[in-house]
Amino acid sequence: MSRSTVLAADYFQSYSVVGLLAVVGVLFVAVAFGAGRLLRPVVPTPEKLLTYECGVDPVGEGWAHTQVRYYVYAFLYVIFAVDSIFLFPWATIFAAPGYGATTLVEMFIFLGFLAVGLLYAWKKGVLEWT
Repeated sequence: MSRSTVLAADYFQSYSVVGLLAVVGVLFVAVAFGAGRLLRPVVPTPEKLLTYECGVDPVGEGWAHTQVRYYVYAFLYVIFAVDSIFLFPWATIFAAPGYGATTLVEMFIFLGFLAVGLLYAWKKGVLEWT
């Protein structure tokens, strides 16, 4: 056998180990779910079939109005959390030789995009709590 054939066989053998572990994992989950289904007691009663949420019995209809502004605040928080996560590695690489000017320009471009988004949210009145 040639060297390339041996290398290809080793390459595919390493993937066969990954495939075997994936199959074992799927079988393990399937057996666990099957055992749970076979061993659990099944006694459906009207009380058990009711919707249960937070310890409160359901009253009224299932539709409720939700304030969208809470989601907007959460979205803005996520944007600025991602910004802070990006700032920490930038601050560590900024001092490395040869990266100063490039990373400074990239950071100002990134902060510019965030500033435009914040300005848009401010102009739309999203940041006003009324």
